[in-house]
Amino acid sequence: MKSLLKTMMACAALLVAGGAIAQSKEVVIAYQDMVVPWRYAQDARTIEKQTGYKVTFRKLASGADVIRALASGSVQIGEAGSAPIAAGLSQGLGIELFWILDNINDAEALVTRNGSDVKSLPDLKGKRLAVPFVSTSHFHTLLALETAKVDPRNVKIVNMRPPEIAAAWERGDIDATFIWDPVLAKAKKSGHVLTTSGKIAQETGNATFDGIVVNKTFARDHDAFLTSFVKILADTDAAYRANKAAWTADSPQVKAVAKWSGAEAADVPASLALYDFPTPQQQASTAWLGGGAAKSLAATAAFLKSQGTIQTVLPDYATGVNATWVRKIAP
Repeated sequence: MKSLLKTMMACAALLVAGGAIAQSKEVVIAYQDMVVPWRYAQDARTIEKQTGYKVTFRKLASGADVIRALASGSVQIGEAGSAPIAAGLSQGLGIELFWILDNINDAEALVTRNGSDVKSLPDLKGKRLAVPFVSTSHFHTLLALETAKVDPRNVKIVNMRPPEIAAAWERGDIDATFIWDPVLAKAKKSGHVLTTSGKIAQETGNATFDGIVVNKTFARDHDAFLTSFVKILADTDAAYRANKAAWTADSPQVKAVAKWSGAEAADVPASLALYDFPTPQQQASTAWLGGGAAKSLAATAAFLKSQGTIQTVLPDYATGVNATWVRKIAP
């Protein structure tokens, strides 16, 4: 963890690299294996068609990897959970959240392996629990243990990226994991859900979300592109909300989501149903980019600091949230 934070701080000075392509019509977008509607727009190359930009998509294994790539300047836009975003902002990186990809709800869950004899959170003592560090599920893992009065030091919490968790689960190397789809769907087939992010949020008031962040230098010089990009994101989410029944396993939409996320097409409809995808109006409101997201980031950062994951908490995380482009498209 310390090496990650040192790397992020060392890379902070390189954020100006985002300006190297400031005037050129090209962008590198980092994405993860999240099961979200806009994968369909990715597959259709909608961004290129509507903006004329050359778009390169780079799949990364974790939110920490995405923040690190943004810090180095190798990508200009990226998907990450609220925990790695909070960690990145806490390190002073020149990034800002401009779109709520999803409200996680029950799309992240703590699953225990059948036969592990784990029936409750206290039963995790002495067990191997895998989670991507500095992720939303890592934050909720620690929060769930704290709420249950379980010392995290008594649980063998191991840092693994989602693909590594999938492999470790198949080998039987871990007893539990707090993860998202597509790995979550696979784990559920030979395990049972102990708790979810939605339940933890209800119990503690600390919700988690996935967002899209941008290099501030790139954002300053590509206002029209970001407006178009946000409109594409909003339109794809709206198409899903308006006709969820059409997003079946054999539909082109779901096939595209499966292709880009690595999920099984048969699992995608149920996975999508676990998330909530805020409308532009909701995103611009005080619930999200108008204030709520900054408060959530602050609460997440404070908790991560208490756990020794980060060293600094900013006085105000609103400086890392930008609702400009959402407000331009919200009716």
